[in-house]
Amino acid sequence: MADVHDVRRLALGLDGVEEIDSDGFDFRVDGRGFVWSYPDRSGGRRVLRTDVAVLFVGDEAERQALLLGEPDLFFSTPSYDGAPLVMLRLEKVDVARLTELVTDAWLMRRER
Repeated sequence: MADVHDVRRLALGLDGVEEIDSDGFDFRVDGRGFVWSYPDRSGGRRVLRTDVAVLFVGDEAERQALLLGEPDLFFSTPSYDGAPLVMLRLEKVDVARLTELVTDAWLMRRER
């Protein structure tokens, strides 16, 4: 099981990463976000959830592969339709897999 501390440690261990001041977490490379706290608006107002990470995944094909292949880990909402992003339930992922996901998101954002 991973948590916000693992996300922060992993993200800050990558080259060129800056953390944006936030009530949750928000990490960017070259000015582009690659992992941040999920801004949940389901209750009518915006609440940053640190138990869910939004990850940049590059494209719609990768997004769909993650959502369909591992629905216990990944989900989305209508407001994210068409965006190359998925939400990750941190309590369902181990640190090794989180490392892979955060590193991949960082690499994709550096390459664009």
